[in-house]
This record gives sequence, C-alpha cells and structure tokens, in this order.
Amino acid sequence: MTYRVVHWGTGNVGKHALAGIIEDPRLELVGVKVSGSAKEGRDAGELAGLETHTGVTATTDAAALLALRPDCVVYTAMADNRLVEALEDLRTILSAGIDIAASAPVFLQYPWGVLPQDMLAPIEEAAAAGGASLFVNGIDPGFANDLLPLALAGTCRRVDQIRCLEILDYATYDNATVMFDIMGFGKPLDETPMLLQPGVLSLAWGSVVRQLAAGLGVELDAVTETHERIPAPEDLEIAAGTVAVGTTAAMRFEVRGMIGDRAVTVLEHITRLRADLAPEWPRPAQEGGNYRVEITGEPNYAMDLCLSSDNGDHNHAGLVATAMRVVNAVPAVVAAAPGIRTTLDLPLITGPGARTVRP
Repeated sequence: MTYRVVHWGTGNVGKHALAGIIEDPRLELVGVKVSGSAKEGRDAGELAGLETHTGVTATTDAAALLALRPDCVVYTAMADNRLVEALEDLRTILSAGIDIAASAPVFLQYPWGVLPQDMLAPIEEAAAAGGASLFVNGIDPGFANDLLPLALAGTCRRVDQIRCLEILDYATYDNATVMFDIMGFGKPLDETPMLLQPGVLSLAWGSVVRQLAAGLGVELDAVTETHERIPAPEDLEIAAGTVAVGTTAAMRFEVRGMIGDRAVTVLEHITRLRADLAPEWPRPAQEGGNYRVEITGEPNYAMDLCLSSDNGDHNHAGLVATAMRVVNAVPAVVAAAPGIRTTLDLPLITGPGARTVRP
C-alpha cells in the first residue's frame, strides 16, 4: 500500500524527514508546507538536499494542502517558540480527518498528567471528531527513552529505577534559537532561560518519565526537576555563534518520576559545548556523545546507544534519527485507532522498507 503524505516544516529535522519521504517507496509526497516566502515555490527535492526533482513544490497555503486529503501529515515544524500555533496546526489537521506523525510538540509523546487539560482537550476532541490519530516521537523524547528502556525492562524480574540519559556535545548543533534563546547557552548564569523556567523541564520531558511509569504499570506521586550550569572558561566558538567567557557553556538537568521519596523513572541530560567541561559529570561512551539507559533492578542494565553518520557527526545523526522515527511511523499511524497514540500503542515501527536493499 502507498500512503499519500503532506510534509509540514523543512528545518533541521524537517529536511531529513522530507528526504526520507521522497526516498520511501511506501510513501507518495503530495505537498510540502513551508513557513515563509523564501522557500515557497521551490521543489521538495531541493529543500531536502537531494538531486531528485520531484515536481512537488512548497507552499505556505495550509488549507490547499489539507484539501488534497492526504493519508498523513508528517509534522516537523518548530514548536518550542510557537507552542500555541503548533497546537492549533495539529488541531486543524486532525479536525480535517488527517492522521499526523510528528516530532513536536514533544510533550504529546505522552501528554496525560503533563499537559494542562485546557490545552490537551482541543487536541483529543479534534482527533475524535476527525477520526484521526496523532503520534509524536523522535529520538529524545522518543526511541532512546521510551521503546528502548521498556524493551530492556521486559527482561527484568524487578525494576527499581529506569534512568535515561542524553550525554552530548552540542557545539555543532546549528540552531541559534534553540541554543541561545531556549537553552540559554551564552547567557549569564544568573539569567534563567526559557528551558529552565520553573515547570518547563517537566512540561518538555515529563512525558518521558510518565510514559515509562505507565509502561512499568506504576503510578507516580510527583514529577520533580533539578538543574545546574557551569560557565565557559574562555570564549567558545560554536556552530550557532559565540559563547563568551563566564556565560553558560555546560548544563545538566534531571526530570524525576517519584514514588514517595524514591526516583523510579529519571530523564537526565548532560549537555556540553566542549568535551573537557564538567569532567565530574557522566562521560559519553564515544566522542561527541550518546544516549544511555541504566536500569537498577534484577538484573541491572547499562546500555549505550552510539549514533554516527557517514554524512555528519553525532548531532547530524540524531536529527536523522528523529526524522526517520516519525517518517517510518506513517503506516502504523494511519492504521491506528483515532486519538493520541504513543509507543505503548505502536511498539513495532519498522523501516526503511525497500531503501534497505541497495543495487
């Protein structure tokens, strides 16, 4: 079966997702949504960085794309700094009866107990009214801290704690909005960035610890968060710009799912802009960084997921992984029952189809 797909958003993740759609024999690209005139009218192959000419040109006209009645929208538009607009996008698409496989907003990975009901209800109501399904995932939040740890937990006699870590050097991550405005790198340590405002970490990654708890069959009493930062010892030049001496250059945070006074499910990020910063914090298993799952129980597990790519570094590989987790989910999302679907509902997402076989 071939699935007709509209792609929505062609940024850092989106361009890789668009390439994946174009190359997947299971999918037929019928439209591309962009946010500005600079990309309008350009061929999808060009926007995806491919030599392929698809004949599908990008547009800013969302209504025209929904009128095409695709089977699914692959939604990879930026949401961190346009949350209200992103939620309205999803509501509109679902109301039109069109399924969505998305990389954002990330809290929709598992929103119950995370998102205020007045924000969640319109999405659930739109999905019910349109008879459409929504699946939000990626690498983190996503595969590295939902399917992977739960698969390991399935071999345990007892689980005391699941801890999922991202240990990455972000120096090559080229997105100034995320790096400076949202995460606060290059900002004074006495200035609290958007990401570290009270409750934001729990909103962004509370879905992870709550879904892990649901997968274990336990109910959390609370979700807590903590963070620390260290300054740059000198001026640092990174892909997104300059980080001045004395401003934030490394960050560590945890979101903890608590039962009583015990952390049962934990999401931890250790983010550096240079490998030698904060040497006392957990170190990666490979240069640049990796994802890690640690399970304390019987038996104990420690597993490192090391990403790399022939076309870039670990950050490039992570963007591709996020994109393809979403693109490869399209058949499962279309087949799923209406509503917000999670990895607990769609555990088997396979790919990349015939692209695996090379001449």
